[in-house]
Amino acid sequence: MNRRQAWVLAARVPTLPAAIAPVVVGSAAAAHDGMFDWVGATGALIVALAIQIGTNFSNDAFDFLHGADTAHRLGPPRVTQAGLLTARAVLMGAYLCFGVAAVIGVYFVSRFGWPVLLVGLLAIASGLAYTAGPWPIAYHALGEVFVFAFFGLVAVAGTAFVQTGRLPPLALGAAVPVGLLCTAILIVNNLRDVETDRAAGKRTLAVVLGPSFARGLYLGCLAAAAISPAILRAVGLTGSLFWLPWLMLPRMATLAGMVRPQADPERLNLALKMTAQLHMLFALLLAGSLVGSS
Repeated sequence: MNRRQAWVLAARVPTLPAAIAPVVVGSAAAAHDGMFDWVGATGALIVALAIQIGTNFSNDAFDFLHGADTAHRLGPPRVTQAGLLTARAVLMGAYLCFGVAAVIGVYFVSRFGWPVLLVGLLAIASGLAYTAGPWPIAYHALGEVFVFAFFGLVAVAGTAFVQTGRLPPLALGAAVPVGLLCTAILIVNNLRDVETDRAAGKRTLAVVLGPSFARGLYLGCLAAAAISPAILRAVGLTGSLFWLPWLMLPRMATLAGMVRPQADPERLNLALKMTAQLHMLFALLLAGSLVGSS
C-alpha cells in the first residue's frame, strides 16, 4: 500500500456519510422554509467532512498510542497500528483538517457572529478530545453523547442556521432521528470491540454497562428514530410526505434481529455496515419528506 492509499484508509471513507447526512437534512429544513442557500450548504458540508476526517485521523493515532488498537482489533485496519503512517504524520493530517474547518468557519462567523464561533470551537475541540487529552471522551463512556450532540443536533441545526440565520424548529426536530441513528452506528462498533476495548482500558458504554445494555440502547435508538416522522407530523412541522422514512422499517427490523450481545464479530461488522447505510438512507428520505412538504 502506497502513502496515498494509506491516507485514504486513515480517512475512513465509509464513515463519511455520517457527516454528509446531517448536512442533507439541515439543508432540506432550510429549503422547506424557502431559504436554501448553496454557499451555506456547501460550506457546512466542507466543514462537516473536514471535522469528520480530522477526528478519524486523530482517533487512528491516539487509539494506537493508548494501546486500544492492537493486532487483535476486529474492524478495518488502522494505519498507525499497521505501521503504514507514523502517529506524528497522522496527527498533522488531523490538525490540517481542523484548520480547513476553522478557515471556512471564519466566513460564517463574519456573517452570523459569536454563536457560530462558539459552536465551531466546541466541535473542533470535541473532535480532538474524542480520543486525545487527559480525559478522552471515547474512553469515559461518553462517545454516544458526543455523537448524538454533534452529528445530530449541532450538525443539522447548524447547517440550517448558516443558511437561514436562525434555528428553525423543523431542523431541531429532524436532528433527533439523524443523531439517534448515527449513535446507533457507534453502539454497534463498540459492541463489536467490547473485549478488546475492555483489555485496553477503553471504557465505552458497552464496556461499562455491558453488551446487553448496549443492545437495548441500540434498539431504543432505532425505535425512537422510527417514530420521529409521526411526531414531526403530529406537531405540524411536516406535510403529507412525512411517512417516507418509514420505507426503512424493514431494514430496521432486520438490524434489530442481527445486533445481539453474543453475536460474532463478522455478524456485527455486517450490522455496522448496514446501520451506516440505514443512517444515510433514512436521512435522504427524511430530507425528501421535508422538501416535498415545503
